[in-house]
Amino acid sequence: MKSKTTYLTFNTPTRRAFVNITPQVAKVLEESGVNEGLCLVNAMHISASVFINDDEGGLHQDFEKWLEKLAPYSPETYVHNRTGEDNADAHLKRQVMGREVVIAITNGEFDFGPWEQIFYGEFDGKRQKRVLVKIIGE
Repeated sequence: MKSKTTYLTFNTPTRRAFVNITPQVAKVLEESGVNEGLCLVNAMHISASVFINDDEGGLHQDFEKWLEKLAPYSPETYVHNRTGEDNADAHLKRQVMGREVVIAITNGEFDFGPWEQIFYGEFDGKRQKRVLVKIIGE
């Protein structure tokens, strides 16, 4: 069995962002030489997310508005922020959007459904964070 582990690094200029990372992850797949297997993509920070969805700007705006209604940025609201942080909302948004995705690899390509792309979701940006890409298979 083959395996490949890579760490992608992101530092978004804004507090919140959705970044299509499909090309970077596809490059790791190509480098791995895996033809049949699985790819794990995992946000390694508790205020960021990895998810699969459509790369459509209106949808991303809808995510932003919906998440802000669920967990508004309001530092004085959250008990967690009494520790000196101001990112409790980011932790909650990450719980909703997810920590990781697993993608099937078939014939050397991601076995996506229509329109599916891999995204890094940042909810407490302006600093460096990592995403793990682990590919295993034959």
